[in-house]
Amino acid sequence: MPRKSKRPETAATIELPHGTVAYRSAGPEDSAAPPVVFVHAFLVDGSVWSEVADLLAARGIRSYAPDCPLGAHRTPLRRDADQSPRGIAKQILAFLEALDLRDVTLVGNDTGGALCQFLIDTDPSRIGRLVLTNCDAFDTFPPFPFSIIFRLLSGSRRMWFNLQPMRARAFRHSPLGFGLLANRIDPDQARAWVEPCLTDKEIREDAVRFLRAADPQDLLDVSTRLHRFDGPARIVWGMADRAFRPSLGRRLQRVFKDAEFVEVPGAKTFVQLDAPGMLADQIDAISMSSRLGPIEEAD
Repeated sequence: MPRKSKRPETAATIELPHGTVAYRSAGPEDSAAPPVVFVHAFLVDGSVWSEVADLLAARGIRSYAPDCPLGAHRTPLRRDADQSPRGIAKQILAFLEALDLRDVTLVGNDTGGALCQFLIDTDPSRIGRLVLTNCDAFDTFPPFPFSIIFRLLSGSRRMWFNLQPMRARAFRHSPLGFGLLANRIDPDQARAWVEPCLTDKEIREDAVRFLRAADPQDLLDVSTRLHRFDGPARIVWGMADRAFRPSLGRRLQRVFKDAEFVEVPGAKTFVQLDAPGMLADQIDAISMSSRLGPIEEAD
């Protein structure tokens, strides 16, 4: 069995075949709205969605933000867990099945957006609609400069060494750290994201296994089937992103059968931090429109 990390647990945990998963939930348990499930980026955890989750909760929408095993998780996985992108997509599906979540509004960002694409390619049966903010797509997995950064992190010792500058708050908030991804960074939150890989070898090994398994050609292959997704999609894109360019988001919109592109002026990659209100509005809107269905014209 995997050992526990020294970091405190989040609000709830659930035992799944691949290991213990911590997750945050918000909103009324008896909500009539479709549940929202958030999927986060590499080297962050589900707390990156907290502000959006609180805004949705105030509107009566229940949401879940599991900690995916991408380097900021708190409990190492079982050694036989599949850490490929499709393997993690199956882990998320196991989470949905364990909580019996159906007609889900699936929301992904950055690496999490790629995982959402793998998920709907694997089994879309529990997904009612999709919201993707700035994220990997096609063979941009990851984009520059993360393509270089990820190579620097693709070994346990190498990751520990190259993450040492992230101990300093100034570096974490700089364009070489999380400052590239968001205009708004909470210092305590950012420190908590990098702590597991700095202090826990098993967590680092989980993260390294993902980095080594991630292949741009696999995501490019998935893109050829995204048009099969029957639900509506909304591509909510931060227009100030220097890594995931708006042209990538518009290209992603065009491959879906039913997708809308929404510009978020001034926001970088982490739209959920830079424009939480606007993202909550878009999640609410796509959920409401799909619940109402098409409006029939009067005779």
